Amino acid sequence: MKQSIKFLGIIIILITVMTSASTPGYKVGDKADDFKLKNIDGKMISLADYKDAKGFIVIFTCNHCPYAKAYESRVMALNSMYASKGFPVIAINPNDPKVEPEDSYDNMMAVAKSKGYTFPYLLDESQSVAKEYGAQRTPHVFVLNKTDKGLQVSYIGAIDDNTEDPSLVQHHYVEDAVNALLGGKQVPVTQTKAIGCGIKWKS
Repeated sequence: MKQSIKFLGIIIILITVMTSASTPGYKVGDKADDFKLKNIDGKMISLADYKDAKGFIVIFTCNHCPYAKAYESRVMALNSMYASKGFPVIAINPNDPKVEPEDSYDNMMAVAKSKGYTFPYLLDESQSVAKEYGAQRTPHVFVLNKTDKGLQVSYIGAIDDNTEDPSLVQHHYVEDAVNALLGGKQVPVTQTKAIGCGIKWKS
């Protein structure tokens, strides 16, 4: 009986270790690496370009996804609220345009122009940044806090808790996270489930 329990315990530990090791991307508290991606104006953008930033609201998003479209105005509002306070929005499209042509670079430029984006809208052509971050959906948010040790992942997940109707939102996860960081406080909710379309990976 004792041997059976011991064997079961070993199996559980192995499963836990394997699951942890196979989970891709950043976790809250991890240090995030910088990247350099092409913006819709043709220029290459990296986080290091923002010398005065206190952090970043990195949002993996795209053109075609209904969830991403539902959040367009809220993403623009986040940049309006927080860019001047040191937390600009950095939007990244990770989708393969061969899978979803609406997410092509040309269409990114068209959407950004028609909506009047005031933040970078970057193309993750190799999808390496999305994989490094562990982004799975659009939109999928990573709030980064600039510290003496680098960019610390402070929140991962959804923008808020109501995709369909902004007027019915009860929890503004990203706003709460950034407000807490600006106030030198603990982020109240550090992780939620991102609700959106699955990223269209290259085959």
